[in-house]
Amino acid sequence: MPIYGTRPEAIKMAPIVDALKESKHFQCVVTVTGQHRTMLDQVNNLFGIEPDHDLNIHQQGQSLCAIMTRTIDGLDRLFQTDKPAAVIVQGDTTTSTAAAIAAFYHGIPVVHVEAGLRSGDLFSPFPEEANRKITSQIASLHLAPTSTSKANLLAENVPDKDIVVTGNTVIDALLNTVQKEVPFSDPRLEDLAVSGRRILLVTTHRRENQGNAMQGVGRALARIADAEPDLMIVLPAHKNPVVREAVLPAVEGKPNVLVTEPLAYGEFTRLLSLSHLVLTDSGGVQEEAPSLGKPVLVMRENTERPEAVHAGTVALIGTDENCIVDEVDRLLNDAERYNSMAHAINPYGDGLAADRSVCAIAELLVVGVRKKEFNALRDVRIAVS
Repeated sequence: MPIYGTRPEAIKMAPIVDALKESKHFQCVVTVTGQHRTMLDQVNNLFGIEPDHDLNIHQQGQSLCAIMTRTIDGLDRLFQTDKPAAVIVQGDTTTSTAAAIAAFYHGIPVVHVEAGLRSGDLFSPFPEEANRKITSQIASLHLAPTSTSKANLLAENVPDKDIVVTGNTVIDALLNTVQKEVPFSDPRLEDLAVSGRRILLVTTHRRENQGNAMQGVGRALARIADAEPDLMIVLPAHKNPVVREAVLPAVEGKPNVLVTEPLAYGEFTRLLSLSHLVLTDSGGVQEEAPSLGKPVLVMRENTERPEAVHAGTVALIGTDENCIVDEVDRLLNDAERYNSMAHAINPYGDGLAADRSVCAIAELLVVGVRKKEFNALRDVRIAVS
């Protein structure tokens, strides 16, 4: 039973759902919580997934405590009538941790996809760092996306036999979706796609950046827009009014700043493929953009995804307004710097993570054997060639 509730979870779980349905060993019963609603449904529709169970917990302005309690309560009732051989959770959302706890209380083994990510700061990102550490204490099988994630788990005394390095399933989903060339619902983006203009794609929403830091992001974007009139800055604005009120006033009326509503995943991946450079505080974008050869500047002080920083595809720049302006300018105008980031090896996957994951689950349940673990230097070179 894969259980998920947010758009990022849905994206990363979709390849596993497909692989489970193709396997002769399993019956796949998809359960969604609805922590996100519209964005979750969009991803399920894109990948042709019809959930078997929907807890539909979403409420306007819901708190983290409400998400946790409503998810555990809904799954508690579900597990009384439908007890799976294993529950699969993904990542670090409140849904994933609540589902892991509910399954544990019912004696159901928990498989943790994207296990072992650590920032080293319990409050950044919040609440994700705590969520993933809690889930690691419960999981029976840890599907680590990279060798760094595996090392984090080993350092916390997770047995080696319970960890499999699979690569990240987001790469499976991305490579599949980019091929679809999903049309944009916003005609301004279709016009931009054929214009040939360089695009700076910006996403920002992180809780710890809200307030003064995010206002600084808005001012930085305004300065970049003024300094680079031929550049088009595209900002899919997060629905959270706190985010919009912080960022949008500074860029209002700028002719080369295009603010859109949040994009469905298929549209976002197409925009990502068209972009020249990405500025973000998102976790998932740090994994996706390098697969398409797009340098990423991350507006955070730390990251639970250090592999791309070490590989050279991602740079941590924080949220200081002047630093953002300087680092974007450097990548726009220093070809050597740009090319060194664009052509570095992506450490996150080769598009086969879901297959490795399902084989590892089969071994856990004694109906199959795991495959050779993902190795970025070996497997990404093969995938590219």
